[in-house]
Amino acid sequence: MNFKIPLAWLQLAQQKVRFVVAVAGIAFIVLLMFVQLGFQDALYSSATAVHQNLRGDLFLVSSQYKSLTSNQSFSRTRLYQALGFDGVESVSPMYLQFAKLKNPATGEKYSIYVIGFDPGNPVMNIPEVNRNLDKLKIPDVMLFDRDSRTEFGPIAKQFNMGGTEQTIEIFPFNSLIGYRVRVGGLFSLGPSFGVDGNLIVSDSTFLRINPNTRPAEMIDVGVIALKPGANPERVLKNLQASLPNDIQVFTRQGFIDFEKKYWSVRTPIGFILNLMLTMAAVVGVVIVYQILYSNITTQFIAYATLKAIGYANKYLLNVVFQQALILAILSYIPGFIASVGLYDFAMKATKLPIIMTVNNAVIVLVSTVLMCITSGALAINKLRSADPGDIF
Repeated sequence: MNFKIPLAWLQLAQQKVRFVVAVAGIAFIVLLMFVQLGFQDALYSSATAVHQNLRGDLFLVSSQYKSLTSNQSFSRTRLYQALGFDGVESVSPMYLQFAKLKNPATGEKYSIYVIGFDPGNPVMNIPEVNRNLDKLKIPDVMLFDRDSRTEFGPIAKQFNMGGTEQTIEIFPFNSLIGYRVRVGGLFSLGPSFGVDGNLIVSDSTFLRINPNTRPAEMIDVGVIALKPGANPERVLKNLQASLPNDIQVFTRQGFIDFEKKYWSVRTPIGFILNLMLTMAAVVGVVIVYQILYSNITTQFIAYATLKAIGYANKYLLNVVFQQALILAILSYIPGFIASVGLYDFAMKATKLPIIMTVNNAVIVLVSTVLMCITSGALAINKLRSADPGDIF
C-alpha cells in the first residue's frame, strides 16, 4: 500500500487551525504576487495604449525621445524627407502635449494629455475616433476620452445626455488664459500611470491651444505608412542610414518595447513593482519554510519511528515535498479567487487595465509551486537529522 500522499495530508491536517492559518498565509503571498503582476501589466499596457492604436508601420521620433509623455519635438522636415524613400506610401505628423483642462462643474484645473493630428490623414486606429473625423475638421472641436479619471468632471455624462453643446476651457501649462473648445464626441483609450485623461483635436486646434509652446513645424511623432509588400525592417535600415542622427526610427513593436523599457528601468514605479514582486516571493519562501519546519519538528518522533521500522530518508523527503505541493495548490485557489475580485475593484477605482490573464495565472501558479518546493528543500535538513534513538 502507498502511504505517501495520505501521510503528507494527514500530517498537515492533524492540527486544523495551524493548517488553515498556513494556507491563508501562503494565499496572501499568492494574492500579493497577483497584485504586483496585475499592476505591472497595467503599467505597460496603459503606457503603450497610444502606440498600440497607431495606424503606421514605422515611427519617427527625436533622438532625445524617452517616452510618449515627455516632450521631445523634432522638425517636420525629417518626416517629409522619409516620404522620398522606397516603400514609403504616406507620412503623418502627430502632436502631443499636456495641458490643463478646467472641470466644468468645479472650476478646478487638471492635467490632461492632448493628442493632435490632421483629420484628413488620421493616425489613430480607434473606431470611435475615425467615425468622428469630420467633426475634428471643424475648428475648436475635441473628442474626449470617456475613460479618463473622474477629476475632469461629468463631461462624458453630459455629452451622452445631449442637450446644449458643451464648451470646455483648456489652459497651456505656462498660461493663465484658457482656450475654449467644444465636445464633439467620445472615445475610449484610458489613463495610465503618467496620464490622467486624454483628448483628441485636429492639428490646427492643437496649435491654437498651445500658441506659444512650440514652432508649428515641430512635431512629436512621425507616423509612416508603408506600401503593400514593403519590408519594414529594410525601410527602417534605409531611413536610419540616410536621415540625420537627430531622429530615431522604430517599428511598431520596437516603439512599444522602447516605451516598456523606459517605464520598467528608468522610472521609480517600474523599479518598485519589480522589487515588490521579488520581495513577495522571498517572504513566501520564508513563510512556507517556517510552516514545514514547524510541522517536521512537531512530527519529529513520528519520522524517527518511520526510520526505525525501515523507511529510508528518500521516502520521508518525498513526504515533505508532497506537503509543500499540497500547500501550494490549496493556497493558490483562494489566492486566485481573491485576486480576481481585487482586480475588478482596482480597475473600477483606477480605470487602469488591471485584468486577469492566463499568462499571469500560470506564472503565479508555477511561482507558488517553486516557492513551496524551495522551502521544502530548505526544511528537509531538519528531517535528515531524525534519529531512531529519539523514540527511546
